[in-house]
Amino acid sequence: MSNIKINKHLILSAILSASLSTGFLTGYNPAEAAYRAPSVDYLQTKDDGNIPGDYYVPSTLDNVFWGVLPSRNDKPILHVPSGSTITFDTVSHEGILEDQGKDPVKYYGQYGVKPEHVLQDAINIAANKKGHDFDANGPHVVTGPVYVDGAEPGDVLKVEVISLTPRVPYGVVSNRHFKGTIPDKMPETPRQENPSYTHPESYGNVSIFTPIQKKGDNNEWFGIMESNGQIMQFPLNPFLGIMGVTPNTDEHYSSVPPTRVGGNIDINELGVGSTLYLPVEVPGAGFYTGDPHFVQGDGEVALTALEASLRGTVRLTVLKKDSPEIPKTNSNSLVQPFAETEKYWIPIGLDEDLDEAMRKSVRESISFISKQLGVDRKTAYAYLSAATDYEVSQVVDKTKGIHGLIPKVDFKNNLTFNLKINHVDCPVEIINNVLYTPIENISTALNGTLKTDKDIAVLVFNNNTFETKINSNIYKMNDIQTCTNSAPTLYYNNKIYIPVSVLSEIMQLPINWSTVDHTVIGISNLK
Repeated sequence: MSNIKINKHLILSAILSASLSTGFLTGYNPAEAAYRAPSVDYLQTKDDGNIPGDYYVPSTLDNVFWGVLPSRNDKPILHVPSGSTITFDTVSHEGILEDQGKDPVKYYGQYGVKPEHVLQDAINIAANKKGHDFDANGPHVVTGPVYVDGAEPGDVLKVEVISLTPRVPYGVVSNRHFKGTIPDKMPETPRQENPSYTHPESYGNVSIFTPIQKKGDNNEWFGIMESNGQIMQFPLNPFLGIMGVTPNTDEHYSSVPPTRVGGNIDINELGVGSTLYLPVEVPGAGFYTGDPHFVQGDGEVALTALEASLRGTVRLTVLKKDSPEIPKTNSNSLVQPFAETEKYWIPIGLDEDLDEAMRKSVRESISFISKQLGVDRKTAYAYLSAATDYEVSQVVDKTKGIHGLIPKVDFKNNLTFNLKINHVDCPVEIINNVLYTPIENISTALNGTLKTDKDIAVLVFNNNTFETKINSNIYKMNDIQTCTNSAPTLYYNNKIYIPVSVLSEIMQLPINWSTVDHTVIGISNLK
């Protein structure tokens, strides 16, 4: 049995295993062709029984904007109560743009993709007579806005990412003229005068078709690129590049630059299990999403990530102005996006100048540590210099992004960590700077059956079988053996403890995290 390594690049939802278990591109051979059709049901726009959310939003023409964001004058496509989960079928812009011919069937067909394996909503959007201005508009297909009951200006919308599932087994990475990190050098193919979608090659842009491959009998997925006999493979880390709320303006902003209310923030930490906080400017918040990614490197240097359509489920919760769940930053209310995961608080800096974006992120970090955690500002600044990494989110969206990664465990002496699975309390212990929880509590929360034999524990729940061994970081889920690069199972205080991260990474239990005063809370409620 093959072992694989699970890390931040692979946190796929349970739906991925369920709906795609037959495998994408098994037996892929780049020498034969860039793509081989998998035997899998494609996630076309319909309620096909794989909808985990309370509500479902397809990317039909009436539900999307192309290249722009909603304004305060746009009618919501859906009204939901606070705390609802919504499943969005998002659509990648790659394959439908002018420099690709505005014909996704023809575009993907050149790589061997059959017409029935192209998403119908992508076909409909590309053929939309309302059109799209390739030079004036952004490229993204934006789905929304969704009205969340009770949201008012000054409140905060809490967005929890519950699941992300590929809708197709392929994506595209593009580099376009006048864009990217080195626009004076790349792409190297010339652009003709007055290019037209009827002759897409006239744009001189470069798009690399990239299939994804499931390797053997394991759960790890890779993007595959091939050039001159060299094969490059890289693990997936799906996330929604665009998540935002509607700005208080009559104007339809371009979808490209991120803003104070979110939008195209392109932070690759915001996958399953992440929580994003957005300041509300209009009644109902007007949430929207899009720009789905299979994976993106920090910086997104060529211009795009591995762009590909995702089915994403998020929970939308209104936090009123005085809610203790709102991150305490540099003012009495949140004025720009802020995020967190199990491991990190993520202060965000956005500016056209990368240096200023860095300064904004650092200022936000100091204020958060000071106001939320009670550390004086000079010590907070010193701590950040010693122990916090700052990553370049992207440098290609006009407004550039920097995000900090403040490790929560560094503040363990002043924090309480709680975990609830299906409303059952699961105590958290921090051992060797890793969050652990007893497997017997997990069994109770999942209404499972737990058997232990010497140093082995087997948990059966929801037709799944999970197996672990004390002092080992090799886990087995439904006969698939997985080696993590995190901590092992431990015997501690007469109980078997497993790392909390194993619940999401191996057992496919989505856990979202929030911080209330000095308490960090992880919650997973299965539908």
